[in-house]
Amino acid sequence: MRTAPESLLSVAARTDARLAAILQAETARWVAFDADLAAPFGELRRLVLAGGKRLRPAFTYWGFVGAGGSPDADSVVDAGAAFELMHAFALFHDDIMDGSTARRGQPTTHEVHRHLHEEHRWAGDARRFGDGVAILVGDLAFVYADLLLAGAPRAAWEMWNELRIELNVGQYLDMLGSARSERRREKAERICRYKSGKYTIERPLHLGALLAGGSTDLLATYSAYGLPLGDAFQMRDDVLGAFGETSVTGKPVGDDLREGKPTPLMAIAVARANSAQQSVLAKVGAVRLDDAQVANVQQVIVDTGALAELEATITRLTDEAITAINAAPVSSQVRSALVELAAYVVQRSL
Repeated sequence: MRTAPESLLSVAARTDARLAAILQAETARWVAFDADLAAPFGELRRLVLAGGKRLRPAFTYWGFVGAGGSPDADSVVDAGAAFELMHAFALFHDDIMDGSTARRGQPTTHEVHRHLHEEHRWAGDARRFGDGVAILVGDLAFVYADLLLAGAPRAAWEMWNELRIELNVGQYLDMLGSARSERRREKAERICRYKSGKYTIERPLHLGALLAGGSTDLLATYSAYGLPLGDAFQMRDDVLGAFGETSVTGKPVGDDLREGKPTPLMAIAVARANSAQQSVLAKVGAVRLDDAQVANVQQVIVDTGALAELEATITRLTDEAITAINAAPVSSQVRSALVELAAYVVQRSL
């Protein structure tokens, strides 16, 4: 596992402290109002404070510093914390949509509350109760994210709204792609960019820059770095979703294959497969794969050369991003940090 760079760790520590303080205070406030509210606020804290890479706060921070913002400013820490809460909102909802049972090695919120309903033999449907709790907890995260950006400049607020629209658009296309067993590469790459890549790297850089009054030229430079790197980031995520070990990723092996996700990796494999291999790949999204079937699909992905091609694409996109940031009008400190982060996001194992 590649060690997280200092350019990430220092930002992560400040973000974690801010998140812990906010969630502790809000939990205490609402539990004092009604003790039953310990459950939803406890779930929010459990996911948000359980770890995570804190990539979005890091890119927000370096985008801000690159635009001339003070490294010690509280506003950029709040913006990074807002990104983590918005990301948590997406994860709570995404786990329901995907029917996921584990997140970061722990049971998902909707599963926890489904079991709680069953154990207490409460009225109504246990699954609907669990899903409802997770939706509401995700909505709480969404609201707290907005509160942290309440004082942002107008341009930053407009960017914040745009990136959230993009995220929802990407998530819809991802759901639709899974339902249709989408295997067109151009469609898979569009989903890859909008459901994750843009809001992980390009948009955090943009938001950070706008918080510091950054120019449109700087935003364009950040896009030249952030878009290819965001694509490479999500492609690495797709590899981990198909081949990652549960002990590292916190999810079942082959989770994306079991869910039939419309990924560039699958699109390449389908385009390259012979008739026998096509019959193996056709099961992805059509049936709930068992462990043996997952292993068969993984082997076909390797044998067709799809994995090797995607790895080459990740390398090419990363090189493109690094070339762009090396020519950017930012300080050597910012440039070094963003080059370091580029290497980290594409070589990580979780």
